[in-house]
Amino acid sequence: MTQLVTISVDAMGADDGPVIAIDGVEAILARKPGQAMRFLMHGDEAQLAPLIAAKSEAVRNTIEIRHTDSEVRMTDKPSEAVRRSRGSSMWNALISVKEGEAAAVVSAGNTGALMAISKVVLRMKKGVHRPAIAASWPTVKGHTVVLDVGANVECSASQLVEFAIMGEAYHRAVHGSSNPTVGLLNVGQEELKGNDTVREAARLIQDAHLKLNYYGFVEGDDISMGQTDVVVTDGFSGNIALKTAEGAVKLVAAWMRESFTSSMSAKAGAALLSINGLKQLRTRLDPRSINGGVLLGLNGMVIKSHGGTDGEGFATALGIGVDLAPSHFLSEIEGNLARLADANDAEMAKEPAE
Repeated sequence: MTQLVTISVDAMGADDGPVIAIDGVEAILARKPGQAMRFLMHGDEAQLAPLIAAKSEAVRNTIEIRHTDSEVRMTDKPSEAVRRSRGSSMWNALISVKEGEAAAVVSAGNTGALMAISKVVLRMKKGVHRPAIAASWPTVKGHTVVLDVGANVECSASQLVEFAIMGEAYHRAVHGSSNPTVGLLNVGQEELKGNDTVREAARLIQDAHLKLNYYGFVEGDDISMGQTDVVVTDGFSGNIALKTAEGAVKLVAAWMRESFTSSMSAKAGAALLSINGLKQLRTRLDPRSINGGVLLGLNGMVIKSHGGTDGEGFATALGIGVDLAPSHFLSEIEGNLARLADANDAEMAKEPAE
């Protein structure tokens, strides 16, 4: 039996309510039968208890209810959520991580509120100005970590470098790469392409002598081709790229369904195809298989699940927390952050006094 991993869950955040979190626990237990897991389920006991009671003994034995009748709503603004969130399921779930009861927290709730409350409860890592949401993007070579995919609409060059440092450590922890390559998303690969922020970030990475396997600029189509293991961008561009890719996948899936059912001969042809091959393709096209973005830069592990997911998708987010629990990636980024801080100090020292 492996070491017990405890995950703290904001059970009230999903669009369809706590049933998603309970179904997610059931699904992750089935996916990882040899992993010892425990879940601190924060939410309304009146809603949670009957859902848990309807599950198997194995599921019931892994869940501990932490009652609260307060929750952060999807319509709450981040600033309002911070003021009103004490005692909510989201706040309490984060407190469990802060106090060392759990290795990670998973929430499908309000993204802006989760970001703001996480910064208050867990605080930012030294040398990090803003957290970033990292997503594992399926590619022809495996998975590329893309960040930021929605937390920060505007970023400075120094913040992009922080993202590069965190994304590189995250790729090693989650995907097992020994020396992941890092690229900056740009409108071209030439050195003179892009805006001032992206070009300055490239210069900082090279001048700060960071222990990064820096590739250079990459373009949008390079992401899915796996040109680099990590792609760094601001949250505005990253979120658009992510949503565009999700839409393209849905379009391809719809075309495939239409093609396979367009005629009797098409149905017969589909029946002759390998069942296992179709299942594998369906899994690759299923957004639930990559659900869950990690908020990097905090003194603790926070995983954001899509609010509209189901139990299978929530299980994927839970699985990220379980897989990250034994890693040391949070401490591994500190050396490069210190080098970046020294480089920034050196830049400031060069500026003429006013």
